[in-house]
Amino acid sequence: MFFILSKVLSFLLFPLVYVFVLLLVAIFSKDTKRKRKFLIYAVVVLYIFSNSFLINRFAQAWDIAPAKLEKGKVYNTVIVLGGFSSDDKDGKGMFNNAADRFIQAVLLQKTGRVKNVLITSGNGNLMPSAFREGTWAGYQLKAAQIPDSCILIEDKSRNTLENASFTKALLQKKGQQGPYLLVTSAFHMRRSIRIFKKVGLDIIPYPCNYIAGTNGIGLDELIPSADALSKWSTYIKEVIGLTVNYVSNKG
Repeated sequence: MFFILSKVLSFLLFPLVYVFVLLLVAIFSKDTKRKRKFLIYAVVVLYIFSNSFLINRFAQAWDIAPAKLEKGKVYNTVIVLGGFSSDDKDGKGMFNNAADRFIQAVLLQKTGRVKNVLITSGNGNLMPSAFREGTWAGYQLKAAQIPDSCILIEDKSRNTLENASFTKALLQKKGQQGPYLLVTSAFHMRRSIRIFKKVGLDIIPYPCNYIAGTNGIGLDELIPSADALSKWSTYIKEVIGLTVNYVSNKG
């Protein structure tokens, strides 16, 4: 039920929805002062959330710093969270803008920093197709010439909570020992750390796919940007997700 509710209400996380609501109130308001006031609110909110400077500074504070791995140490397993691919209209998989998660895992294995690659992801859509990201990613690992004996696949999970729970069960079944490297996008790492540690997994964060906050300050950051709107949607979702997880564990 929680999974379905989170998907249905996810549209409320998009800043553009706030702007749209304010504009609707302004359009249908019969009071001139009220109409003007809500138009101003809409413009202010739109500028705040389309401002790259603000989202980049927030991202710098939120994102987990790149991992410093112990020199010469070979880790047993890298756990890779899904979300780096999806299926097309023909049901075939394709990489998306989070493909760095997959790339970093392959590099870690190829350079001898880890022995095994574990992909954890099923299909998190509200109305899922037959596509299972974990299964598809397993074929891509083989195409990258990762040995079958070094590939672990969990393809039933629908969200991060299930990622952690199902991954723990698989690792225990296979007799894999920690600490494990955990690979996911930088914006998602803070919440993922808490969830994976909550189920008792000894993980070392290895963030990647930095979508904001890696560059210095520039004048172009003050220009309204549609990209900033998208980034705010991503980070707002993470903040709310972490807050809900924290409150539910306290209760």
